[in-house]
Amino acid sequence: MVFSFECKHFTTCAFAGVLQVSGMRVYTSGDVEAVNGTDVRLKCTFDSSAKINPELVIVSWTFKPLSGGRVDRIFHYQQKPYLPPDGIFKKRVHWAGDIMGSDASIILREVKFIYNGTYTCQVTNPPDVHGPVGEIRLRVVKTASFNELLYLVLAIGGGIAAVVFCLIVIVSCRRCKRKHRQRQLEGDEEVPRKERKDPTAW
Repeated sequence: MVFSFECKHFTTCAFAGVLQVSGMRVYTSGDVEAVNGTDVRLKCTFDSSAKINPELVIVSWTFKPLSGGRVDRIFHYQQKPYLPPDGIFKKRVHWAGDIMGSDASIILREVKFIYNGTYTCQVTNPPDVHGPVGEIRLRVVKTASFNELLYLVLAIGGGIAAVVFCLIVIVSCRRCKRKHRQRQLEGDEEVPRKERKDPTAW
């Protein structure tokens, strides 16, 4: 397949999309790393100057192996998703996008080492038929990298910290309410005492 424009980097792709007269801009996640045997989402979103018409939008995903070779189309969307009928991606590619939400993402199931390579996402929305091509470089590894493990730990730790913070706030609010009620009750008891008069006083 011949493309009218090819992005080598995410930032270049985004910048180039701004300069395109057609107004079509495509954004991808750049470099992606996935553990062998797991699912990975290849994120691709777009922004068109024309109103999105779900009947006309076309999404095309291609793959070029890391070792080189020909570029193969692995997914096509035109009113509905068309999955690869054969090859290494058969039953491994799933549509995860939302055209009206400007999302053209796909999911690769149980990735293999042979999936290492460059994936391109191209979107057309007539009259925006010319524009940049989003590019993702996928790297399949045996185990998660240190950065991914760090992000996971931070995410879990952040979630736990948020829960603990919410519990502290709830407990503090309840204590404040109890103290406020006790003060009100004590105040109500003191008022009648002050109003009492000595029966022997004239």
